[in-house]
This record gives sequence, C-alpha cells and structure tokens, in this order.
Amino acid sequence: MPPKGKGPLQQVHREVDDMRGQLESLLKDVQGKVETKEESFRRCQELQISAEKTLKNLTQLTKADEIAPVGNYDQRKLEEERRLHNVLEQLNKLSGELSPPGPSTEPPTGDAQKEDGEDDGTEDGDEADSDEDTAADKDDRRQDESQAPNATPHSEPCIYTALSDFKGDQDGDLTVKRGDTLKIIRKTSDGWWLAENANGDRGVVPRTYLKIGSVLGDDKDEEEDEESDEAEEEQEGSDELGEEEEDEEEEEKRSDAPQSNWPTFRKALTEIDATDVLAAMGTIPSGFRPSTLSKLLVDEGAKYRGSHFMQPELSQSQLSFSDLFLDPDTGRVRPRHTRTCVCFTLWSCKSIPTPGVGVQVLSRHIRLCAFDGTRVLSNIHTVRATYTPKKPRTWLFSPRTAGLLPSLLDGDCFLRCDADNPDLGILFELGVTFIRNSTGERGDLSCGWTFLKLSDAAGNPLPHRTYEIPVSGGTPYEKDVDMEGSLTRAPPAGMFQQMLKARRQPKLIVKFKTPNSRIKMQLSFLPNTLLHCLSSVPLLAMYRQLLADALLVDRPTMQNADLIFSPVLATFPSLVDQPDLLDAVRTAWMDAENNMSRAQKRDEARVKQEFAKAFQSSASFLLRSSSLPSHRWADPASEEQRSRLIASTLEALKRARGPSGSSELLADPGPAHLAFDVTEMTFDLLRVAR
Repeated sequence: MPPKGKGPLQQVHREVDDMRGQLESLLKDVQGKVETKEESFRRCQELQISAEKTLKNLTQLTKADEIAPVGNYDQRKLEEERRLHNVLEQLNKLSGELSPPGPSTEPPTGDAQKEDGEDDGTEDGDEADSDEDTAADKDDRRQDESQAPNATPHSEPCIYTALSDFKGDQDGDLTVKRGDTLKIIRKTSDGWWLAENANGDRGVVPRTYLKIGSVLGDDKDEEEDEESDEAEEEQEGSDELGEEEEDEEEEEKRSDAPQSNWPTFRKALTEIDATDVLAAMGTIPSGFRPSTLSKLLVDEGAKYRGSHFMQPELSQSQLSFSDLFLDPDTGRVRPRHTRTCVCFTLWSCKSIPTPGVGVQVLSRHIRLCAFDGTRVLSNIHTVRATYTPKKPRTWLFSPRTAGLLPSLLDGDCFLRCDADNPDLGILFELGVTFIRNSTGERGDLSCGWTFLKLSDAAGNPLPHRTYEIPVSGGTPYEKDVDMEGSLTRAPPAGMFQQMLKARRQPKLIVKFKTPNSRIKMQLSFLPNTLLHCLSSVPLLAMYRQLLADALLVDRPTMQNADLIFSPVLATFPSLVDQPDLLDAVRTAWMDAENNMSRAQKRDEARVKQEFAKAFQSSASFLLRSSSLPSHRWADPASEEQRSRLIASTLEALKRARGPSGSSELLADPGPAHLAFDVTEMTFDLLRVAR
C-alpha cells in the first residue's frame, strides 16, 4: 500500500505552503528594505513564474492521477486553486509596486507602459539570456502587471473567448464566431455586454456565449507555449505510455475482471460537443452532463451489451467453459448460484429537471449496470420512462398497456453478478436523448445519477423493501455536484422549509422483491453476470439450454470447434440488444405454448423443437426482411416503422398457423428479403466465445 499523503495533490499543497512562506519573507524584506528594489523585483518575478507553473500543473490533475484514494478530491483541488490565485494576486500587486519607474513621474500612458515592459525585458534578458521565450513571457506579464495598478476597474479591458457562433439579428448586435477573442468594454446586468473584436467592430453579445480568457498580448505566446509543452510532453512520455499500455495488457491477461472505466468517462467530460454549447446558452439545468454510460456503449462496442454477456465464457485453459455445464441426471443446464442475484422494480423518479427551450427530448430513460465505484461490471441495460404532460418532472416505469408490456418499458429487472467486491452495487444514470431544433444535432445527456450499494456495513444483503435514493448531479466520478432543486449543504432553518426542500429533492424509488420459485430456477440457468428485464428470463433460459445441448452434448469432442448449424444460436444473442424483436419472439413463443398440451409441455425435446419453430417464424423472418429498418436508439420514425412491420408480420403468421402455413408465408414472393448469409445459419464458437 503506498504511503499516505504522497499523491500529486498533496505535493501541490506543500508547494503552495512553501510559496506562501516565500511570499511572507519577501514582504518582510521589502518593508524592512533589507535588499535593493531590483533584487526584490527579481525574487517576485521568480516566485510568479513558479506559482503560474504550479497552477498549470494543478489544473491538469485528475482524480485518476492519485496513487491512493482521496476524499473530497474536487473540493480540495478547488481549495488549492483558490490559495494559488490568492498568492498570484499578492505577487501581481507587489510586482506593480516594485517594477522600475519609466522616464516620467506622470501616470504612464499605453506607450510608456510598453516601453517599460521592453526595458524590463532587456534587464531580464541579461540575467537569463539562455531562455529568450521565458524572458518574453516575463515582459508580457510585467507589462500587464504595470497596467493593472494604474487602471480603474471600469476601464480595465476584460478579454473573453466566444464559446459558440452568434449571429447578430438586430442593430447593435456583434456577430462573432466560435474561438473569437473579444475585449469587453462594458458589462450590464441584463446579460448583454458591449464587446469589441479584433477588427475594431463593436456591439453587444450575450454573456452566456462568452468564456473568460487571457490578455490579448499573451494569447499567441500562450498557445505557442502550450503547443511546445504538449510536444515535449508527448515526446518525453511516449515511452512511458508504451510501457503503461503493455502493463495494462498484462493486467488484463492476468485478471478476468474489467478495468476501470475512468479514461472513457474523462474523455466524455473533456470533449466539446453540443452539450457544452447548450450549457453556455442556459438550456441545460445545473448538474447535467454528457451521458457517461451512453459513451461506454458507443466507444466500447459490444463489450457492455447484453449480447456479449449471453455468449459462453471459456475457462482459463480455453478447452472448456467456466459458466456452462450440463446436469447428467436431468439433461438440463446445471444451475449456478452467483454471489449476487437480486430482483427489483424501478418505480418512479421524482423532481427531475427538464431541459429548456431549443431542444426536443426524444427519450427519457434510465441506464443501469453493476458498479463498484470504479468499474462497470455488467452489461448496461436501458429502461425507457414515461410521463404525463401535467407532471413532466415525474418519470414512471412499467405503464399499463394493452397486451404484453414491451421490454423497453419494463421496470422489473434482475441482476446476476459474480464479482467479489464489498462495494458492489447498482449504478443508475437518468438520461435524455435530445435533438437541437436549430441544427438537428442529436445528443445524450445525464440528468443525474445515483448508486445503491447491495450490502450494508456488516456485509449483509439489503432487505427487500422500497428505497428512496437521492439523485446527484454530475457523473459517478464527480462528488458533491448539486442539481437544480437538490438540497443545499446548509439545511434550512425551519422545519417547514426542510419538508418543502425534501419534497423537491430529485430521487429515484426502487423496490426490491423476491421472485417466485420458477423464476429463481430459470435465473440459475443464466450466465454468471447479466442484467436484464424479468419478462425475458424464460427466453434467455431456453437459449442457454439449447446452447448447452449444442456445445456439450452434440459436439463430437470438446476440442472440436467447427461451425454448428443452428439459426437460433446464431441470431438469438443479437435480439437481446433489440427489445422489439425480443418481444416478437416472446409473443410467438407464448402463442406456441398456449397451443401445446400438458403432455407436450413435459416433453423436453418437444418444447425445444417448438421454441425453435417459434423463433424461426418470427425473428428469423423479420431479421431478413428488407422493409425492416435498422435498429437505432431513440429514432421515432424508425421505431414506429419497425413496430408496424413487426405487428403485421406476427398477425400474418398467426393467421397462417398450421402444418404448412408458416412455410407458405416464408415462400410468399410478396415481401422482399435480404440476400442469404451463412452467418445467420451457423454458430461460430471461436468468434463469439468470451
């Protein structure tokens, strides 16, 4: 275990303490006139450079850089930034007092200030002639510092950078483009600031489009310095990165557990996309962030999808399976009991803020997965929420619908996880998929998150009851981020105010329950790690039974890895990621079960045969239809077209049910089908096994 307090943040804390000590010593020497003014000025400049370098390093630090866990990391980092800014302010003030006087005793004009800066730069260049760039930076900083004490607050030029394009619609508006540097002439309380661009044009710009930037004279130098620093860091750290990648690959080979997802989360936070622009416009409430679990699903491919976890997992020797065994007495899949197996119901979400004008919400949903504080340990499952126009801040799950409840809206879920971690729990991320009305750009936002640990302090499982969990803003790696409507850290004084605040607190209501004996048995047939809706358990258990028959009974030898002819095994896992097609198979299978007698239901071989027929007459037919659009998340037009086609196809298959009805429908030249592909008929063990 690394020694406590040796991380980068603690090192910055010590450096700031040392700088404050040097600053106090310098102030005492200046007051006591222990040394000449030039020597004090040189010490002040050196301390300024050191403080700016430390501030730059501090802004680049993240929680992932720490070698040991740090509590309240963001708060402590902000505290160090405040201390550094305080030191820099005192140094800037002292530098203005110690800077050498110009040729006149009158208040310096702009030209005089420029000459002073050049003279100072010459003196600095004599002392440090080996680094011309550093001297130039000192000149610019000294020039700015000499200007600051003599300028009034109202006439001081404030430099800002445009976050997004703004087109002036009325007379007096200033049209700016993203990245333009603007000098703010006057700030007003209505949020429309008078600005001047590089061409000298003046006009008003909304303050939400602006971000505070550096001084005009330093922009190019800072950009060049940053580019050179980044190039040096990349050149120096290339070997280290290569070694880190090799170490990560070795760790992945040594351990079956997934690695931390913080790099992907950090990438989602640092990228600039539509959400940053909307946040600057005030469209997104406080606490909203780009969706981190959506980012994982997009960037990591099939790694966090249910289809990946449904595939058999090979053992360490790669010659057998670690999660798929056959019971020789019954001929069924041998039940496997994992460390964690819970069933729960998503009840509702209350007081969830809604995006403002300018965006159209395509989907309100909640993404959930097994989580231990640093890693996602299961597939990421999504449940769509419903709401009423009268209560848009209240999300509901499992609404009452005619017929079967779609899997996408089913809030009854289960989690199986074999991870041995005392911090194991369920991560819930509330999110919306939106489209900008002006540009048509799509995006995924996180409306908050919450984490429910599945064991108490003593390690006992949580009791089966209803839990009201407060929702936090930000991401799972950000702490103490308040949301719109959340409780502040300072509680209200009165009891009545506390009750009102508690009612407005965003929260998620989850109910844990005990499944019946049949569901318990079917859950034991499933993989060691999986999160999905309870309504799909019979289908998933049947697929695992067919998988065990094909891999453990019908194969000539355990070393045989030839292609296996089985349309069900080849295409069923892809349905786990397409809820509407999974519902089609569930409907067809329920109709087939209703037409079977009790004796037929007791015949295992007959049940498997009927399931294969139901699958081929529903999903296999639909997957090869050219009229079925590809599955796309939160696309209303595509979802409606798929729904109509699935409903009409199932109705036609139901009418054509009989000895040759399905065959006649499949051979009907009316519907157009895609070209035949051998992968839809064969199961490739080497390609899909985990």
